[in-house]
Order: sequence, then C-alpha cells, then structure tokens
Amino acid sequence: MPHVVFIQPTGESQTVDVASGTSLMTAAVKHGVEGIIGECGGVCMCATCHIYVREDFLDKLPPIMDTEEAVLDVTNAERLSNSRLSCQIKMTDALDGLTVTIPSSQR
Repeated sequence: MPHVVFIQPTGESQTVDVASGTSLMTAAVKHGVEGIIGECGGVCMCATCHIYVREDFLDKLPPIMDTEEAVLDVTNAERLSNSRLSCQIKMTDALDGLTVTIPSSQR
C-alpha cells in the first residue's frame, strides 16, 4: 500500500498508509493527523486541508482545477507555489512516499 509522510510545522512527521483512490485529506483525518481539519468533508470549499507538497512530487500530481485555485486564494496560511488542497489529491501507487508539510494554521 502506498504511503504519505505528513510533516508538522514543528518538523515532526507521521507516515500513513493510504489505499489507492483515497484522498490525502480523508486519510489524514482517519489517522488523526494534526492540522488537517477538512471542515467541508472534501468538497473543495474550506481550505482547512491546505498542504505544501514537496517539490519533487509536484509533477506527479494532477493539475489544479479552477475550484481548487479559487479556494487556495483564500487560505489562512500563505499560499506558496507548492500549495495544494489534500482533498483534491487521490493516492496512487505512483505517489508512494509523497511528502507534504502542513501549514502552521488552517483557520
């Protein structure tokens, strides 16, 4: 099963096994990853699942859709070039080892 590494703003990390087809947000909430809230339940409306994707994985992700772009423009934490919403990233075998950092604040 592929896995993702969530890195907290403090530098602590948590590795989570994620079934292919499952969103990173769903996996994070299920495994109690601190800082991933997912208030909207994964429908790309709240930005409380904002993450920073490690640069070497960006080309492996699907492109950002217009809705995600709009939501990322109103995130609480600074939007960076590697910002994504974890609800919009579905795990695949190709993403095994994906590493993301959680912003210091989602609200």
